[in-house]
Amino acid sequence: MTIKVLIVDDSALVRQVLTELLDADPGIEVVGTAADPFIARERIKALKPDVLTLDVEMPRMDGLTFIENLMRLHPMPVVMVSSLTEAGADVTLQALELGAVDFVTKPKIGVADGLRAYGEELRAKVRAAAQARLPAQRRAAAPAVVAPPVAGAIGYRTTDRLLAIGASAGGTEAIRVVLQQMPPDAPGIVITQHIPGEFSRAFAQRMDRLCAMRVCEAEDGQQIVPGHAYVAPGGRHLEVARSGARWLCRITDEAPVSRHRPSVDVLFRSVLHSAGRNAVAAILTGMGDDGARGMLELHQAGVPTLAQDQATSLVWGMPGAAVKLGAVDEVLPLERIASRLLELAGTQGGGHAADREVARA
Repeated sequence: MTIKVLIVDDSALVRQVLTELLDADPGIEVVGTAADPFIARERIKALKPDVLTLDVEMPRMDGLTFIENLMRLHPMPVVMVSSLTEAGADVTLQALELGAVDFVTKPKIGVADGLRAYGEELRAKVRAAAQARLPAQRRAAAPAVVAPPVAGAIGYRTTDRLLAIGASAGGTEAIRVVLQQMPPDAPGIVITQHIPGEFSRAFAQRMDRLCAMRVCEAEDGQQIVPGHAYVAPGGRHLEVARSGARWLCRITDEAPVSRHRPSVDVLFRSVLHSAGRNAVAAILTGMGDDGARGMLELHQAGVPTLAQDQATSLVWGMPGAAVKLGAVDEVLPLERIASRLLELAGTQGGGHAADREVARA
């Protein structure tokens, strides 16, 4: 079935380029364009598109107000087109909180050529958005939330346990849900989320404001300690390295793996090498299959592995691929991921087979 797309952007050049890029896919048809949200509102009614691409900076009505109204009155998959700026990053993250499925970035200069370089990425994200499971209602995060302590999840004093999380499309919100359920003394968490370099720091800072744990963009050589979560810098791999009794973040510029940098496969394999069965891993919503093979290696080594279920995943690509490979011990709804990570981190060496039996009981 052909995916019908409506492009909303105040730039005639951007509308032209996006139309050209999307129409290059025989499975995608641009059924219309709109220069502002008011025109878009009428064309949504008339054209009934399957997916909307939306510029975050719009005249007459800003993109955030428009997407909030859209998700309340006429929920549909939205791919944001964002500028590579600090302000653009913050607005885009807010748009994802409000219900946007994913985003692509446009460069500060050479917009037309820059967008053409992202053609396949744009088409892939539109295809994924068309299959996305939109939540019935999405609310923005409160400005300051401190997670209450989780029963049985206190008392971590050393780095004898490590939590590893991988995500892509829909992951910024899924990660927020997981981190907000973590107590301030949870085991150290390493996170790879597919995100551009200009956005990862803003994402980490946003999580830090919203969570009881401290959250930061990972730096090379940084020690991994309890109560802290470390987000892979956009465009660079995050690995875990061992230094004596300590775990450290390693940031590298090696080639993309599974078509991504940062790659969840790279993170998971480094966790296996450096932490082994002292780790617990989870793969959340995301497009593609990055992380599935790395999770299989963790699973085969006896490391407990979790995947977000299809019903709560915006895009069940990455977790679905891991499940298909037989790499996952437990498939759970998003709201149960944090508590299960903490339960498994509280078990001692090699007990996760028994845990699986309890979970199935």
